[in-house]
Amino acid sequence: MKNAGKIRAAGAMAAVLALAACQAVDGPPPRFGGPIAATPPPGGQFNGDWVSTDGVAISRFNNGYFETLATDTGNRLAEGNYSQTGPSSVSISVTSLIRQSTTQVNCAMVTQTQLNCTSSTGSQFSLIRRSGNVS
Repeated sequence: MKNAGKIRAAGAMAAVLALAACQAVDGPPPRFGGPIAATPPPGGQFNGDWVSTDGVAISRFNNGYFETLATDTGNRLAEGNYSQTGPSSVSISVTSLIRQSTTQVNCAMVTQTQLNCTSSTGSQFSLIRRSGNVS
């Protein structure tokens, strides 16, 4: 049962990341710990750590790059890219490292601490911003 929750969370996160795949990307995605951009990053208000409501996974948004980690092991479950599509919306292209598949996800920031997301397959989930992570 514990693995089923991880797989669901990874699938949901993969769906979120998959949406950003529609965006053209030149070169590899930026990695954590890189230089700080002088201009506002793409999707900057979404930057930070977001936890799944079931607590199984944490998703890190960082200047257009996205990754999801299992909260219990720290293992990477998904990765991808995202781009801001409106004042409070983001499109994510999620590649599941477990299923080796890519899914598109659209999320709306309903508050500064909550994202409501829908995958291209119709799955819905929410992410809650981790404390101390408001950009």
